[in-house]
Amino acid sequence: MAKIRVLIVDDSVVIRRMISKVIEADPQLEVAGIAANGKIALQKISNLNPDIITLDIEMPILDGISTVREIRKTHSAIPIIMFSTLSTKGAASTLEALSAGATDYVTKPANVGNVTEGIAALQSELVPKIKAHFPQKPAAPAPIQKVSKPITRPVDPPKVSQPLAFCIGSSTGGPNALSDLFESIDYLIPVPTFIVQHMPPVFTKMLADRLDKVSPNRFHEAYEGQIAEAGNVYIAPGGKHMEVVRIDGQVKTHLTDAPPENSCRPAVDVLFRSIASTYGPAALATILTGMGADGTRGSQAIRDQGGQILVQDEASCVVWGMPRSVTEAGLADKVLPLKEIPQEITQRFKVKQALSK
Repeated sequence: MAKIRVLIVDDSVVIRRMISKVIEADPQLEVAGIAANGKIALQKISNLNPDIITLDIEMPILDGISTVREIRKTHSAIPIIMFSTLSTKGAASTLEALSAGATDYVTKPANVGNVTEGIAALQSELVPKIKAHFPQKPAAPAPIQKVSKPITRPVDPPKVSQPLAFCIGSSTGGPNALSDLFESIDYLIPVPTFIVQHMPPVFTKMLADRLDKVSPNRFHEAYEGQIAEAGNVYIAPGGKHMEVVRIDGQVKTHLTDAPPENSCRPAVDVLFRSIASTYGPAALATILTGMGADGTRGSQAIRDQGGQILVQDEASCVVWGMPRSVTEAGLADKVLPLKEIPQEITQRFKVKQALSK
């Protein structure tokens, strides 16, 4: 069966060689071609017909963001994975690239002088993301982690008339999905909202700032001990797990450096378990696009307490990994296209009129 063909676009010879070595070492991948800048890449795409493109952000002649915009004029579906530096500038540029049509991103190896470490970083981060976009190819996505006791019982009716907390888990494709979701919610959500989006440090602060501009709700990169209030959205900071705890009658955020779960920190499972413990049946959770299975065990904890789970459907996901795992475990109250989730949320909160920020 055909291998996944990758076009590598980067102005650094060192990075191009490292990516090429990682791609060629995997029997399910192959290098379709290389390009030193966006202009050359645009000239090669039609001839090479790659399955996926890795694209540097900062390049001479035609940078990564401009290249994404040009690619999307003629190739609307080809996945594009951006290469970004772990910096404020890199985070801002990455989010701009995602808005322009990129599908995913990875951070560049921190120490390209150490080839062994750089290659190991690319193998662990880049290769799984490439394969996750092609579940129909022989390269399977990251293994789905099944819950210990999959639930197959019929969906239980909600045990509360209206939720008291809203939580969201997302990964690959999540930044754009979150933006679309909150652009469609034109009112202050009448409960606190908590989000785990798989992102590194710095990126989560930039994501909160970006979402704050498109929604009447107030977005924060959460900090330790922050009081949870209605109309406010708390995003777990990159590199930290986020829990919610009730102290002296107030719900607050609690950040930890506990070991990663599902190879993630922050992890959706950690947040969702704490939501289940703190809010019981009064929790509403949503699982959006993402690779892997993070969120499944946490969703089970919420369902076991009588909470409600909404899941994004396969057709509207960039990668149907996390939503698929929750759906196959029998935990979803509803599986919906992304564009229908805001209306479902509105109905469950019984919101009747828009409120200003």
